Amino acid sequence: METNRLGLLQDEQKVKGWIVGISILIPIVVAILLFMPSKLELGTDLVYFLPHLNAIINSAASVALVAGVIFIKKNNIAYHRAAMTTAFVLGAIFLVSYVIYHATAESTTFGGEGVIRPIYYFLLITHIILAAVALFPILFAYYYGYTDQREKHRKVVKFAFPIWLYVTVTGVIVYLMISPYYTH
Repeated sequence: METNRLGLLQDEQKVKGWIVGISILIPIVVAILLFMPSKLELGTDLVYFLPHLNAIINSAASVALVAGVIFIKKNNIAYHRAAMTTAFVLGAIFLVSYVIYHATAESTTFGGEGVIRPIYYFLLITHIILAAVALFPILFAYYYGYTDQREKHRKVVKFAFPIWLYVTVTGVIVYLMISPYYTH
């Protein structure tokens, strides 16, 4: 019995190590891709559709997150898990799409002027900062929920949910604000 418990604790420590590692590695990789001097050549213009797809993915993830909260407030754990898993999978798909786009396409410059300019940059900067730190609490929240560690899940979700929702919603808003300036 004690050996089994020790094994579970060691497994959990490994998972936590992976979560921390992934939470650090992904923002570093994304930053490198954003600032690398030359972009990769995929030989296709389909990559220029990815920002539009990303906005759709972020919109759907936002809906799934809100649905997840509604379901848990109604104590419907099965639907809550389905909604949160949907949001998690959409987030993973978004991340792959985002990395492909920024590894292959130059960044678009915002052309808005006047009062809209500082609003755009405020949303963009807060979106970027929170997106960089969001993975850590999101992965822990998902892990604790998946392993039915409800008390730990509740504690982490207090941070993970508002950050995650803010990032998905502001991602769509930033896209809508910059999309008129895309050249492709």
